[in-house]
Amino acid sequence: MLNLKVYSSPNHLNKEVTGGYSSDLLSDVMSFAKKSQIWITLQTHKNTIGVASLKNLSAIILVKGFTPDTDTLELSEQEEIPVLGTDMDCFELCGKLYNLLN
Repeated sequence: MLNLKVYSSPNHLNKEVTGGYSSDLLSDVMSFAKKSQIWITLQTHKNTIGVASLKNLSAIILVKGFTPDTDTLELSEQEEIPVLGTDMDCFELCGKLYNLLN
């Protein structure tokens, strides 16, 4: 529905999604994101996977055409956290995701 590109972990796209959290600060996501949310960010490095795993997030969506680093993809597969991407900016994607979930 959002025409997202799947970069990694396509076998784990069936995870429950209860909401979304948008931030580019890892510490903010660690403090406030909730289990089963989708993280929307432009951060592409492997530390995002560590945070997503720690918080039991369902997926990461990269915005504005950003693409994940190779080591991010490898860790994503290990941690079974899908990394997706879109050319949309954060505002547009958040609005569409909100409408889909509500």
